[in-house]
Amino acid sequence: MIRATTFAGKRVAVFGLGGSGLASASALLAGGADVIGWDDAPDVIAKATSAGVPTADLHDTDWSRNAALVLAPGVPLTHPAPHWSVNLARAAAVEVIGDVELFCRERRHGTPEAPLVAITGTNGKSTTTALVAHLLRCAGCDAQVGGNIGTPILSLEPPGPARVHVIEVSSYQIDLAPTLDPSVGVLINVSEDHLDRHGTMQAYAAVKERLVAGVQDEGAAIIGVDDEWCVAAADRIASAGKRVVRVSARHALPDGVYVEDEIIMEAAAGSLRRVARLGGIGSLRGVHNAQNAACAAAAALALGLTAAAIEQGLISFPGLAHRMEQVGRKGRVLFVNDSKATNADSAAQALACFSTIYWIAGGKPKSGGIASLAPFFRRMCKAYFIGEAAPDFARQIDGKVPYVIAGTLDRAVDLAARDAEASDAQEPVVLLSPACASFDQYRNFELRGDAFRALVQAIPGVALAS
Repeated sequence: MIRATTFAGKRVAVFGLGGSGLASASALLAGGADVIGWDDAPDVIAKATSAGVPTADLHDTDWSRNAALVLAPGVPLTHPAPHWSVNLARAAAVEVIGDVELFCRERRHGTPEAPLVAITGTNGKSTTTALVAHLLRCAGCDAQVGGNIGTPILSLEPPGPARVHVIEVSSYQIDLAPTLDPSVGVLINVSEDHLDRHGTMQAYAAVKERLVAGVQDEGAAIIGVDDEWCVAAADRIASAGKRVVRVSARHALPDGVYVEDEIIMEAAAGSLRRVARLGGIGSLRGVHNAQNAACAAAAALALGLTAAAIEQGLISFPGLAHRMEQVGRKGRVLFVNDSKATNADSAAQALACFSTIYWIAGGKPKSGGIASLAPFFRRMCKAYFIGEAAPDFARQIDGKVPYVIAGTLDRAVDLAARDAEASDAQEPVVLLSPACASFDQYRNFELRGDAFRALVQAIPGVALAS
């Protein structure tokens, strides 16, 4: 655990006592702060109290005595409306920050030279974060990995000159980290998402850009330039005098890192060199993973890794659970868990990887539906829709692809498995890539993916996919 000493002797309110909130409260207490924690859920408050966190209703606290409000990232800061705790803090001129900001202040206070790689993007940030950490560990480095990918940042080992923190940072966390200053910042891509929490696409893109705009003066901003939002961000940050490394998975660059014929190349100062080959690496299949791998390679190069070390690390990368995860095979049928695809853009990346698809999709819908996925309809043999989005998805696909409203995941898996087994295709794929949030039927996408994996592996004759 990291002790948050920068609030020693001060009172700090913590709202939202789930994983990151509980870690924040514990870190503040260990660092000498006077902590008051609260949550809207009584069972969460009880759990925090049993863990030794002092709790009290923040409606009734004297806010003038609080030095800060540490807000869990899942709690609304601005949209659709600020949470009541945010309104109370602002009325008392109390700053509102998050756990990533606590880490950044602790790092600057104790070991400002400690390497920090912060990674964001609409899609691919978990894979890229895991891949950067994997490359570092394969090269013999002490790499701590956490943040939005799973382990709360303050639950990791403390920063140090010989230890690299590799952190996935969501737009919610960036919003709560006004002084985020990584030594290497990575912005993979930006596409429409989370408008319910940021209001407009412009506001969402601006939050994402803040992560790379804040890199330290001697650091590197790694920016994917395969979308217009990131192209503009790269130009602005370069104009501000920061070192920018542009990355593309779609076209060659005169200066930067790009993928050509499944090879990662680096162009710099008029020279060109081969960094690593991607072809044949199953865990990095598809253009989206080429972008992730190129961004990870650019970050690793910025940290001093050699091309040879990067290539060896890429070859051994196992991939991520819930992201293009091959969970089983029955004869010719491959079952793929892509539960992490919670929007259409992310689902498109999986759909682009296969040619004979029995597609399971649906859940809690996001804006735009699946209209943008029309170019992939010809790859689909049949669709199986679940959750709240099912009726609307059915209307959008009607007449283009055969479909059934399955309603629940277990029925969708059963129907899709039977249909795929009856196919004469060389490799029919049953693909869970929902293009939706999970919250209508599952608490998170991990539980949805776990359920899919369990259902598939319970099918008689299914073996683990290699």
